[in-house]
Amino acid sequence: MALIGLVRVSTDEQLTDRQHVEMQKVGCERVFEEKVSGKYGVDKRPGLSAALDYIRPGDALVVLDVKRLGRNLVNGLEVLGDLFERGITVKVLEGLGAGEHTERTLVIDIALAIAEDHRREIVRSTKQGLEAAKARGVRLGRKSVMTEAMTVQAAALKASGYSLRQIQPHLWYRLADGTRRNPSIGAISQALAIHAAERLQPEGISA
Repeated sequence: MALIGLVRVSTDEQLTDRQHVEMQKVGCERVFEEKVSGKYGVDKRPGLSAALDYIRPGDALVVLDVKRLGRNLVNGLEVLGDLFERGITVKVLEGLGAGEHTERTLVIDIALAIAEDHRREIVRSTKQGLEAAKARGVRLGRKSVMTEAMTVQAAALKASGYSLRQIQPHLWYRLADGTRRNPSIGAISQALAIHAAERLQPEGISA
């Protein structure tokens, strides 16, 4: 059985290093990468499309967690159905649905549904945060270098106990000339404030 890895993040700003490390640990023969939202179907996901073309019956498609397969329940189930019909195993390394799958199960269906719901919640929370920030008079005229994906990553790190200065090296964006740069502490702080405007206490963001 050849192990074929699929690595996915939603935007160019997100890093894929950890996923690649995990693919190496399990001995993937080849790894396909894409930086595109999991809400899209196969036709708009070049990494997934390439992996599906390359993989053969008896092989296993390896993903870090179920949401790498997709964050759209219908699309995710279609991918799984196609793989299982072709005799291909799906190997999930972490989270709900971890293990090897050769057919649809309730747990993997639930994991895909949760992944879709989580994406909707991120979009909803961000929209509510922006609306709350505007209501509080926060000026949002200048476009921040902090994308939605970067803000979500920063929020997760902060929830894990990271300070803003510890979060900063984990985030980056690319300038027009291709140079990579970390966002400022101020940009991170403002993005987090907007993201969780209704929940944060005054002392909730500190350097």
